[in-house]
Amino acid sequence: MHSDTDPNQPPLASLLRKYASALAALPLDCIDREYPCKPGHVLSGPGDIEHPRQCCPAFYGCFDWHSAVHAHWCLVRLLGSVDELPEAPLIRKKLQAHLTEEHLELELGFFRQKRNRIFERPYGWAWFLRLHAELCRAPDRDIRDLAETTEPLYRYFSNRLGQYLQDLSRPVRHGTHNNTAFSMAHGLDAARVVGDSALEVVAVRRARDFFLGDNAYPAHLEPSGEDFISPCLTEADLMRRVLEPDEFSGWFDRFVPRSDSEEIQGLLHPAPVTTPKDPRIGHLIGLSFQRAWCFRGIACGLPRDDHRRPLYLQAADRLSRWGLETMFDSGYGGRHWLATFAVFYLSGAGETGLADRNRRDPRKRRPAVAC
Repeated sequence: MHSDTDPNQPPLASLLRKYASALAALPLDCIDREYPCKPGHVLSGPGDIEHPRQCCPAFYGCFDWHSAVHAHWCLVRLLGSVDELPEAPLIRKKLQAHLTEEHLELELGFFRQKRNRIFERPYGWAWFLRLHAELCRAPDRDIRDLAETTEPLYRYFSNRLGQYLQDLSRPVRHGTHNNTAFSMAHGLDAARVVGDSALEVVAVRRARDFFLGDNAYPAHLEPSGEDFISPCLTEADLMRRVLEPDEFSGWFDRFVPRSDSEEIQGLLHPAPVTTPKDPRIGHLIGLSFQRAWCFRGIACGLPRDDHRRPLYLQAADRLSRWGLETMFDSGYGGRHWLATFAVFYLSGAGETGLADRNRRDPRKRRPAVAC
């Protein structure tokens, strides 16, 4: 397992270094690739038809807008997590070419159009919030300065996400892009990094409204055939960001089946993927990484002596290794996004949780947490 108590397994940082170049190659290969493309936004007339590079000049590649956004996050995260990365000069060049003031102004204008008001809500919005936060705390001064160009769009999405969460009467619980808890976790992490107290307050309050009363989750129903998000683990991973450790432990005991029950065993192992190159069935490859980072985050949120910690850390190791063995054979339908999920896990991106209230010095590198 990935644990500082098991000397026979490499820590996450070691695995990240091992795979860093292969993972960097995937977003580098697609952030400038305009086609194939899945635009996804509403056309109110023939005049709205534009090439992706015209309407979204920063994030036109990687098949769709949200994948382009988190591909940029992936590259920023790699720069800040891996010393002497061979691809670093090219990554800097690409980021500085894409994240210009002119490009981001055009992106903001695109989203302010009435027809695009709910485009990429909430998944793409949340990934952009995380991208901006990652820029704010980048160790590289030139990369950190790019946060000035992304800040206006950050403020726009922060306000829009906060309003959406206040308007939403029930959370969306399924295992793909619209999952509410998934985007709330990204938004909450970003808000705590940049000091966005308005979004933080809304996210914490609505997380309690939506999920605090949940219990006896039917884990045996997961996953659906095209999931890349675990609704069960994502909700728990959000709540350990919101609740103090003792309160979280009690909530988690009520919410998740016992660790030795048949219901939870399916979450601890990779879901079979019969056709990795099918872009929707291949979602299950990404699910393995997403489950892995949730299990590590949940383990970090539980008391040190909790008997589930080693089980969950071992599951995270199993899931991530299977994902790394499988992802590179997934075709463009997987390669355009899977590096982000792998890097998120390997770099410990979501493990700070409640502790990030302290808002550490954003210039300091954040290595993977030894859980």
